[in-house]
Amino acid sequence: MQTRIRDVRKARGLTLADVAAACVPPTTPQTIGRLETGLRTVSIDWLERIAAAMGVPASTLVAMPDRPDVPVAALVGLNGADAPERPRRLVPPSPQPGQIGVVVESAQGDYRSGDELWAQQLEPAHFARAINRDVLAPRPAGRFAFGRLIAVDGSRIQLLPTTPGARQQVLADVPWLAVVTMLIRRG
Repeated sequence: MQTRIRDVRKARGLTLADVAAACVPPTTPQTIGRLETGLRTVSIDWLERIAAAMGVPASTLVAMPDRPDVPVAALVGLNGADAPERPRRLVPPSPQPGQIGVVVESAQGDYRSGDELWAQQLEPAHFARAINRDVLAPRPAGRFAFGRLIAVDGSRIQLLPTTPGARQQVLADVPWLAVVTMLIRRG
């Protein structure tokens, strides 16, 4: 079985040590490296452990012909754009449990009309993880509030709308938030 463990790990910005420590039970970076390179056989159990450690579905770690990877043409850094020293590939986004989409119909702050936002739902106990990030919050009667989460105070949250000059919103007893994790801008 051909795996994409290395591609997914690099795309998520994780080191071998990060993944090894996050496995349950923890393992060594050398073991993860052997599994990535095929020096050690990857079982379903290992795929599930590594996927859980990286926060992705196990199917993401398996190379599948109907889901092509995207080759990396350049790395952009402080000195401009350079070709990678060795071939690298990006893992295309795939929906995760609890993920929702938001479409921007008219320009709002940094967002342009037509932008697609992927957002991950959070329970109230985890709202603090989203401070200084853009979130979608449900409101009564099928409405929503969208903006930058600037504070969490008990059961209240404070949002700064993305529209310049708009007033801060304070919402109470919000059942969930969806924090923006990815922007897709077409054209």
